Amino acid sequence: MAKAKELLEDLDQRSIDRIIEMAWEDRTPFGAIEFQFGVSEAEVIKIMRDQMKASSFRMWRERVQGRNTKHRAKRDPELDRFKCSRQRHITHNKISKR
Repeated sequence: MAKAKELLEDLDQRSIDRIIEMAWEDRTPFGAIEFQFGVSEAEVIKIMRDQMKASSFRMWRERVQGRNTKHRAKRDPELDRFKCSRQRHITHNKISKR
């Protein structure tokens, strides 16, 4: 758990909130979170475990484990983008918009 505390110290609250928000989104892969924040899937899980209630964390893990869109290896190879083409502008998102 010490590594999770160190990780949280390196990130500001706005980044932590955005990581949690992206982790909850069904179609945002962990690769997109890593691309934007440099946080691996395992580190996202540690952040979620530390920042959420135990019941909310369990519910999130159940959703994520079977979701093809969250894991690059399970995704359709034709989907190479991080976001839906209809997604609106997200504040503080480092990925450029069209």
